[in-house]
Amino acid sequence: MIHGSLVAIVTPFKNGKIDEKALKDLIEFQIENGTHGIVPCGTTGESPTLSHEEHEYVIDLTVRTVNKRVPVIAGTGSNSTKEALRLTRFAEHIGADASLLVVPYYNKPTQEGLYLHFKQIASQVNIPIILYNIPGRSGVNMTPETIARLAGECGNIIGVKEASGSLSQASKILYLCGGDFILLSGEDALNFPLLSIGAKGFITVTANVAPRDVADMYDLFENGEFQKAKDLHYKLLPLNEALFVETNPIPVKAALSMMDKIVYEYRYPLCQMYEQNYETLKTALTNYGLIK
Repeated sequence: MIHGSLVAIVTPFKNGKIDEKALKDLIEFQIENGTHGIVPCGTTGESPTLSHEEHEYVIDLTVRTVNKRVPVIAGTGSNSTKEALRLTRFAEHIGADASLLVVPYYNKPTQEGLYLHFKQIASQVNIPIILYNIPGRSGVNMTPETIARLAGECGNIIGVKEASGSLSQASKILYLCGGDFILLSGEDALNFPLLSIGAKGFITVTANVAPRDVADMYDLFENGEFQKAKDLHYKLLPLNEALFVETNPIPVKAALSMMDKIVYEYRYPLCQMYEQNYETLKTALTNYGLIK
């Protein structure tokens, strides 16, 4: 069920509050353009600056708007095990299809601490869990051995969003966890390469602005049209690079504002782009045909 282009959707703000209409319109834009699933309240959704009530509101609104047309994988992670469990229970209660649980950030736990964190949560819910390994944000890398240990002991830990940037590590995860384990790319520049070693898809930032091409790349690959998929990979490459010219989700929200889909607004400590980087992004969007 969980495969393909899964958009790490932004959380649009307007005058300091969540822009419900813009979020619902973004979800419709994604589904109309072939996106295979919606991932609210991840890194791209600015989850660290959402209150608990807002976090739950965004997940609930997404589940209701999607209405079972595609899977919803709700971001429910935290550096507090108790808080992550609370959010995961909420996501299960309101009908999300899976939970995305990030490696606890700032704490820098040991591998044993990571194991205990995820084991505690998995043992108290039934919802399928996708682990989220992103050492650049969390400060610690979850090893393939720890992932395999969790997958072997917890039947509802079904996959990992792998954003270490290492093809070697991704390969070892699949080697240790077996073919049924769902590996998802967490870096848009590596989406195509990870498909080639057995990834089932990607949780993608770029799909926020170019959903059809990102979804088509996956579909073409799955249909055995590898050259066409590779061509799309290289077509997307300059766009991928421009969307990460500053810390995600700063550029992607700027891009969506250029496309008149959201207000150009963040919550501190995130802020609007440096002018030079903004122009670089604008050029990339223009060259791609997303704006004039």
